[in-house]
Amino acid sequence: MPVHLSSLLLLLAAAVITVVLCRLVKLPAMLGYLFVGMLIGPYALGLIASSEEATHLAEYGVVFLMFTLGLEFNLAKLKAMRRIVFGLGAAQVGGMVLLVIGLMLAVQLSWAAGLALGGALAMSSTAMVSKLLSERNELNAAHGQNAIGILLFQDLAVVPLLIMLPVLSHPGEAMLNALALAALKIVVVLFLLLNLGQKLMRPWFNLVAKQHSSELFMLNLLLVTLGIAWLTELSGLSLALGAFLAGMLIAETEYRYQVEDDIRPFRDLLLGLFFVTVGMTLNFGQLADRWWLVLIILVILLPLKIAMIAGIARWFGASPGVSLRTGFALGQGGEFAFVLLTLAGSGKLLPEPLLQATTAAIVLSMLATPFIVQHSDKLVLRLAASEWMNMAANLHQIAVRTMQSQGHVIVCGYGRSGQSLARILTEEKIPFFALDLDPEKVREAGAAGESVVYGDAAKREVLMAAGLMRARALVVSYADTHSAMKILELAHQIRPELPVIVRTYDETDVDKLKNAGAAEVVAEILEGSLMLASHTLMLLGIPLNTVLKRIRHVREDRYQMFRGFFRGTTEDLEDNASQPRLHTIHLTNDASAIGRRLGDIDLAGLHIEVKSVRRKAMPTTMVQNDLVLQENDVLVLLGEPENLAAAEMILLQGN
Repeated sequence: MPVHLSSLLLLLAAAVITVVLCRLVKLPAMLGYLFVGMLIGPYALGLIASSEEATHLAEYGVVFLMFTLGLEFNLAKLKAMRRIVFGLGAAQVGGMVLLVIGLMLAVQLSWAAGLALGGALAMSSTAMVSKLLSERNELNAAHGQNAIGILLFQDLAVVPLLIMLPVLSHPGEAMLNALALAALKIVVVLFLLLNLGQKLMRPWFNLVAKQHSSELFMLNLLLVTLGIAWLTELSGLSLALGAFLAGMLIAETEYRYQVEDDIRPFRDLLLGLFFVTVGMTLNFGQLADRWWLVLIILVILLPLKIAMIAGIARWFGASPGVSLRTGFALGQGGEFAFVLLTLAGSGKLLPEPLLQATTAAIVLSMLATPFIVQHSDKLVLRLAASEWMNMAANLHQIAVRTMQSQGHVIVCGYGRSGQSLARILTEEKIPFFALDLDPEKVREAGAAGESVVYGDAAKREVLMAAGLMRARALVVSYADTHSAMKILELAHQIRPELPVIVRTYDETDVDKLKNAGAAEVVAEILEGSLMLASHTLMLLGIPLNTVLKRIRHVREDRYQMFRGFFRGTTEDLEDNASQPRLHTIHLTNDASAIGRRLGDIDLAGLHIEVKSVRRKAMPTTMVQNDLVLQENDVLVLLGEPENLAAAEMILLQGN
């Protein structure tokens, strides 16, 4: 077997195993690639010598990264967030660059080295931050909007830095001439691409798309991306700048989202290789000798960068709590930092030990970020005294709004699904109270007189203030399994008998959510497919009764609560006192039924059907006569009101 092929197989095996481990512990795959490079590189185990060919190939990973950045370049979004992007974002990047330039001059290094290092340290990880904020439902919160706005400016700042760094290694006047020439080239290239490119791009993509060939579409995509990158390189600029411009041009066409999906495998694969090559450059001997330098840079990256961002956010009018949360989210280094450091290394702008220490510090800062964000609430409460008052005021507002509510429904999330549910509850004269994390949505809905306030339903204090102890039901109206699991955990601890209905996108997490205590899980895809099937059958001439019967059978098989409800397709099911209804009974520690088999309790004699038994970590569908009831079990019963009252007495007090 050739040496290069064995090295490639070793690289692939190490990458797959490490990235799988990163996924299991919920760390970004990028860190796995960096670790693989460090482990198998020439300065650790030495399994693979640093390869010039691999490095050149990895450069295309940066090309595709910049291409996707161009695709996401959205003038409308920049305009809407211009105060945050060009105010807060520009102040953060400019402040970090000036600070590092000052430090470099103080240790007798050049301002060009300070610009390169400051630009790298100013960057944060867009992928990591957006994922963490999304998981915590904080993208629409004030600190989430600040973080996204700063990240947008950081991404834009990469473009001029990519242009400037290659020419900063020129001496004295030659550097100024090179910068002026680069600026002239950029103006010419932008003029030609944005004028001619926009006129040619849409018709050309239309022509290719009409051939209905996915292979041809992909070939054309690679041709356009790499072709424009090659043109900018010919003009003396970088490949990455050309890829960014290509992304901007395609973003203006209707093929943007298709292109983004098609290019992702190439980008992720080659970008992974780029991070592996970055890891391979780390010399553990040098890092061990200069651990103090790694520590200094890590202090600049985490505490100092967090403090700087928090201070700038406070200067722009944010509250202390919002400012600190913004800083905690953005304190780490980012993907583009490695790109800029690679350019600085190739141009000899930074000494090799400083380059090594900076790369190591960025990796450590990214490893620390998930833990910092996870504990950010506790840190903010410790550092910002006013945050206690703000939290107390918010909880007080929620409690006042719900003080008179009894038997209401708590709706977590006030998007389209939450609003539709709220309208139906209003028509049925059932009170509801909604919680949402989008301040603009809350403001508009509140102005319209609707019962919605700003609050995170995944927090115990907020749920209690929303009247969880007095509520009849709790509904998670947004499809986010991670957040729903938190809410289910809290609801189960506080009120195990309270029915919780959860919305999810598909059926992947249905069992997981039910085992966590959900009374029912509604999957969007299933309900959408049922509506699709019913319309299709009716348009094919199938009688309405047959269609309703078919849909009913599917729902009876899928949803536990629907079983046994329907006696006929045309039966009038208007609410009245004699009709069966659902009722939940929580077996507290002194309940008579604890320790007895379900079959030994004569509920059938009362015409009561046990629909489900909810128990922690047990599927809700396991209802059998030999099931021994335990403390904190929640029984969901179906029957008429009088019979349900009698069954509750038997279960709790005995015959």
